Amino acid sequence: MSDSPVWHPFTQHGLGEDIPLIARGQGALLHGADGRTWIDAISSWWVTTHGHAHPRIMAAIREQADRLDQIIFAGWTHEPAETLARGLTEIMPEALTRVFFSDSGSTAVEVALKMALGYFHNRKEPRQGIIVMEHSYHGDTIGAMSVGARGVFNRPYAPLLFDVTSIPFPATGAEQATLDALEAACKAGAAAFIVEPLVLGAGGMLFYPPHVLAEMASICARHGVLFIADEVMTGWGRTGSLLACEQAGVVPDIMCLSKGLTGGAVPLAVTMAREDIFMAHWSQDRADCFFHSSSYTANPIACAAAVANLSIWRDEPVQARIVGLAAMQASELTAIASHPKVESTRQCGTIAAFDLAADTSGYLSNWAVHLNAFGKAHGVLIRPLGNTVYVMPPYCITAEQLSHVYAVVRDGLERKT
Repeated sequence: MSDSPVWHPFTQHGLGEDIPLIARGQGALLHGADGRTWIDAISSWWVTTHGHAHPRIMAAIREQADRLDQIIFAGWTHEPAETLARGLTEIMPEALTRVFFSDSGSTAVEVALKMALGYFHNRKEPRQGIIVMEHSYHGDTIGAMSVGARGVFNRPYAPLLFDVTSIPFPATGAEQATLDALEAACKAGAAAFIVEPLVLGAGGMLFYPPHVLAEMASICARHGVLFIADEVMTGWGRTGSLLACEQAGVVPDIMCLSKGLTGGAVPLAVTMAREDIFMAHWSQDRADCFFHSSSYTANPIACAAAVANLSIWRDEPVQARIVGLAAMQASELTAIASHPKVESTRQCGTIAAFDLAADTSGYLSNWAVHLNAFGKAHGVLIRPLGNTVYVMPPYCITAEQLSHVYAVVRDGLERKT
């Protein structure tokens, strides 16, 4: 047993896995205190977009830390938050006029759900149900778990979770069943539908096409059901465009952003909403206000990092880097697709994934443990989702580094007995 008092997330300490001590990050590389180096093939849990320690973001953090570290955000404000909110309303869909700050993807989702329910409550409309998609994942707080797939992630906490209506994942050839189920749930008077646009991440990197996303949004609009887009992972270029919703021509009523919001440097999240959702909470009656916050809402240092991230998107060829990475991923996927242990190769923008043939054990597959450990031993940070292997690196990764990632994965496939 380790002598460290740290309890790591999503880690079964009883397996005794190697837990490296990372001393420094730069670009797509992580440098260990013991001299080892790893290529970060999963963007440190999907957050790092431009690379570790991007100089503009690091400079913004240092400069802000010398001016203002923290201030209550209830009834007070500060320049980085104001600048960031204005910058977001300029780059995001025009209809999303209001920016509510929080500190993680899970809390951004909690905020979105509470906004939706508060909207109908304050309008005195009896809508309370939430519609979700099969295999979805929206975080690990109680509300976020409630709108995610029920399974090994949350089985011990089932008594805490509220009921939702689940529609099937729109698998190829079965899209109409999804649309019909959504139509029926909307007709029943639901308040909101929350969905990961185009890519279900933790559910196994499951992809579905833009036209299905567009039709789902249309169904919600016809029935007055609020459409919540969880762009926590899919936003900031991961699917090839700034937002996944763009590819479907969809403007959500409420949208959640985090992970790449600060380039992955520090925790921050926002929930953006339409003006009428804000106005449903605007009143002379204090009981109608939006009752949500955390101590570090809109932390000035985190907001400064996000402002720097916006400037990188504005000034640097980020989209060109995304296009280049997508092309490299396509080439590597084509090469590995013929491996006898590989099936269902798929790609969405910068995200590449495949399943392990004949392995139906899901998230608790031993392949995840094996490839995680094999990657650590051979200079690659990779963390399969059970029997699904995915590669989602920072946009700065080189062709040589990406080829090494896939070479290690191939080696790992051969070495497991």
